[in-house]
Amino acid sequence: MTPTPVRRGGFLALTPLLVFLLIYLVVSLLAGDFYRMPISVAFIAASVYAVAMMRRMPFAERIGHFSAGASDQNVMLMIWIFVLAGAFAESARSMGAVDATVALTLHLLPGSLLPAGLFLAACFVSFSVGTSVGTVVALVPVAAGLAAETGMNEAWLTAIVVGGAFFGDNLSFISDTTIAATRTQECDLRDKFRVNVRIVAPAAIITLAIYLVTGSAAEVATAAEPVAWIRVVPYLLVLITAVAGMNVMKVLLLGIAASGAIGLATGSFSLMEWCGGMGQGITGMGELIIITLLAGGLLEMIRINGGIDYIIERMTRRISGRRGAEGTIAGLVCLANLCTANNTIAILTVGPIARQIADRFGVDRRRSASLLDTFSCFTQGLLPYGAQLLMAAGLTGISPLGIIRYLYYPIVLGVVALLAILLRYPRKI
Repeated sequence: MTPTPVRRGGFLALTPLLVFLLIYLVVSLLAGDFYRMPISVAFIAASVYAVAMMRRMPFAERIGHFSAGASDQNVMLMIWIFVLAGAFAESARSMGAVDATVALTLHLLPGSLLPAGLFLAACFVSFSVGTSVGTVVALVPVAAGLAAETGMNEAWLTAIVVGGAFFGDNLSFISDTTIAATRTQECDLRDKFRVNVRIVAPAAIITLAIYLVTGSAAEVATAAEPVAWIRVVPYLLVLITAVAGMNVMKVLLLGIAASGAIGLATGSFSLMEWCGGMGQGITGMGELIIITLLAGGLLEMIRINGGIDYIIERMTRRISGRRGAEGTIAGLVCLANLCTANNTIAILTVGPIARQIADRFGVDRRRSASLLDTFSCFTQGLLPYGAQLLMAAGLTGISPLGIIRYLYYPIVLGVVALLAILLRYPRKI
């Protein structure tokens, strides 16, 4: 179905997006909790408004256009990847891959350099599992235990884990932010990684240097649990095959098969328990899938009404080159992230607009995907009402603001990413 644009344009075309933001923000502020108002409900209200406001079009045709946006090829491919990622994540967790990966990283930590080692562990685990929240859940209790054992600042060690968690959230091939950024910009995962790592690596190295200097005085010995090496294999397979360029869906299917085979062989679960775990993982992606569908339909209605053209025209009016275009893309995703407290949703919301800005001003789509992912992780990493900091606070009993004061990596990442725009780094992609 090929929509026939109405193209009214102007500010009115953007009001569905404002309805979404106002409902989400106002209700959340009144409730004093940014997770009391489900994002899916706010999207439904905005979608109903978007359909209702297009009175000149027959109702059935409006629903058809909304459905066409929700079932866009890129949206559907993203959903299939989310389904497989959920199945793999839960399958791997059930067979003990997360615990084994944590044990491996702790086994490799040098005792006298615990803070730097803990940061590396968080980076490795988050890159392996592709989720910052999962990394926080896995490693924050470890950080809290190490703080109790060594007398080191618990908020500091917790912040080290949270910061490292965003390293993998930004780079991992199975991270939902990476998937969302590459699908909305229509570029390859491996190509985006090659561009993104050249921005992220300096930030990680600078942060590691900070921990080496500030933590070098800590002389502590860490004893790790024995490493079940076989249980790390699924993550290693995912990493190796993804870096080798295998299609992400094939990568995830291979990871699921490896997790199942190892789990069954080691007695971690029965066949039915494995199937149940995969089902639970897929179900856990349900809200994200629904939000993705609603966002696709809502943005299609805004596009038909001329809203995206209006945003591009207004925001690019004074842009004179690629630096301005890249700064606009960064600003858009940061603003969306502040409003939604979810970096994946922020990327899904502004991704189509960012792609059009990139095409208009000659920004490589691999770079626009990298900027979307990087600046969304930078913003999410400093939100006291973000899921990662709320989770860390809940596990330790420390205020999110008490953790933020020690969050070096997101700040360094934001500064490096901004310099990358200003200095046109890297010049060759």
